Amino acid sequence: MKEFTGKTSILWDFDGVILDSMEIREEGFRTVLASFPDSQIETLLSFHRKNGGLSRYVKFEYFLEQIIGGKKNEEKVQQWAEEFSKIMRKSLTSKDRLVKDVIGFIKKNKELYHMHIVSGSDGNELRFLCDQLEISENFESINGSPTPKIELVRILMEEKGYKPEETCLIGDSINDFEASSSNNIQFFGYNNLDLKAKGFRYINSFK
Repeated sequence: MKEFTGKTSILWDFDGVILDSMEIREEGFRTVLASFPDSQIETLLSFHRKNGGLSRYVKFEYFLEQIIGGKKNEEKVQQWAEEFSKIMRKSLTSKDRLVKDVIGFIKKNKELYHMHIVSGSDGNELRFLCDQLEISENFESINGSPTPKIELVRILMEEKGYKPEETCLIGDSINDFEASSSNNIQFFGYNNLDLKAKGFRYINSFK
């Protein structure tokens, strides 16, 4: 693809880019927080949709401290996150949810580029899902939260010695753009027309 001319390394977001998981993740939040009023859950889901690249830990903290007005409680956030992860491990292992165009491109070009996953999803859960979906072999590393994506990219760039001008990140949220710009690498939006409407570089299809 002409977009990747001069690139040697491609960093991939996971949810919404490699795996069609957004609906399942929303249901996960609803299930974990089912004891709270629907209006509060919908407020969280609105925050979740606008900040797809943020980790569930940040989102549960936001729910606890900003939506229901609770005090900081790392144990409660961890409990919710673990419940959420159990649901995801049961619900996101179907290969039918893989975005076929993207997976086809990755498998076809994995020898041409250094490919890595940098995601807001829990890192352990992410590696479990990639193993179950049988796609792990396509990536040199698979990393996620609780380390923020900005830090994941920075650490990866430093450890691998990748040149910023030869590296890009593909994602579907403004948080992915922020992780890219903070590390001086090129960003391509995908599967989120709001990003295209805002003028970000955008990939319509990997066919």
